[in-house]
Order: sequence, then C-alpha cells, then structure tokens
Amino acid sequence: MATVTIPPAEEARDVFKRLGYAIEERGSEFVAERKWRRVQVTPLCADDAKAPDEIVDYGDAGGPRLRCFVTWMDCTEELQSYLQSAKPPYDWAIIGIEGDGEFQVVHPEPGTAPI
Repeated sequence: MATVTIPPAEEARDVFKRLGYAIEERGSEFVAERKWRRVQVTPLCADDAKAPDEIVDYGDAGGPRLRCFVTWMDCTEELQSYLQSAKPPYDWAIIGIEGDGEFQVVHPEPGTAPI
C-alpha cells in the first residue's frame, strides 16, 4: 500500500484516463476534460485531506466550476465533512483511492450543494 504522506497524484491521473478524460497538466493539480465537463483535480495527501483549509480554496472565476479532490480512502470522511461545512461555491466530489488502485467516488450529501 502506498504511503499516505504522498498525494495519490499518479493514481488520480490513472482514474481520469480510465474514465476517458483528457488531462491538462498544471503542476501537482490538473484539469480533466471530457465532452462538456472540465474538472479541476487536486490530489491530497492524508495530512492535507485532514486539514484542507489552505488547499481547498475558492478558485478563480475563470476556472472550472467542478472540483474533484483525490485522496486515500481512509481520509475521505474528514474531507467530506470539511467540504460540506465549508460550502464552497463550486460542485465537488472526492475520489478515495484504495491501496490496490481501486477507487470510490464520494459526493456531497443531498442538500449541501452550493447555492
């Protein structure tokens, strides 16, 4: 199993490529695009997923309105809780990566989407 102190950046790229997205590199983050969807993807290590204040910014007005945070599976609950309480002004999802490379998508709870 990969160490949780390293963000699952390559795993994130692999997931989006398997889903048919084109990848536009932007340093540690990237934009994944498919059809009409442009998603800003942010891989997070365990520490960043548990204390995401500086990482989970509100983005710029010209950036993608869809955000996906990719982290290790055992960090998804804390990140989901943080995002639901922060109510960022973009639609978001979390992809939790398992040690064997499998993944699970976590969406916001109903009624917590941005206004």
